Amino acid sequence: MTKTIRLLGISGSIRKNAFNTIILETIAENLPQNVELQIFPLNDVPLYNQDEDTATPPQAVQDLRQAVADADGMIISSPEYIYGMSGVLKNALDWISRPHGKSHMIGKPVFTMTASPAATGGVRAQAQLNEAMMAIGARQVLRPQTVLAAVHEKITDGRLSDEASLSFIKAGVADLLKSIEG
Repeated sequence: MTKTIRLLGISGSIRKNAFNTIILETIAENLPQNVELQIFPLNDVPLYNQDEDTATPPQAVQDLRQAVADADGMIISSPEYIYGMSGVLKNALDWISRPHGKSHMIGKPVFTMTASPAATGGVRAQAQLNEAMMAIGARQVLRPQTVLAAVHEKITDGRLSDEASLSFIKAGVADLLKSIEG
């Protein structure tokens, strides 16, 4: 019997029909049979407040931290806003990265990507996101950057429909799975 591999997907956008969420949903539909992807919505995660970062933080934070702890690996996808990752994602990472030195992300295999309508596909956000992963101590999947330029032209009927982009992302997910399996 093959063990089920549990992946956690985090989209850096809370917008209805967000491109990054659509990409994660498309990934979920294209995974091997023994792999599942839970997409954790960040809508209810409050702004980071160290005063509330206690043994019992807000429930949405407890749920997010538990989802990270339960996952074998993560896929994080972000839009690019003013040359960086979204504030929603940065805020979630602030919560996930704590308590300092004890985050469930330390050593966790993570595949990062960005998607943007811009021609650059979010390369600056990707660099910022990867730097944050390094600071947290996550184990990044080492591969060429996964950035989807002109993403608005690659979505059809609520799914990523561009075969070249989907193929490249599938290769990244396969690398993530190899990293998880050791």
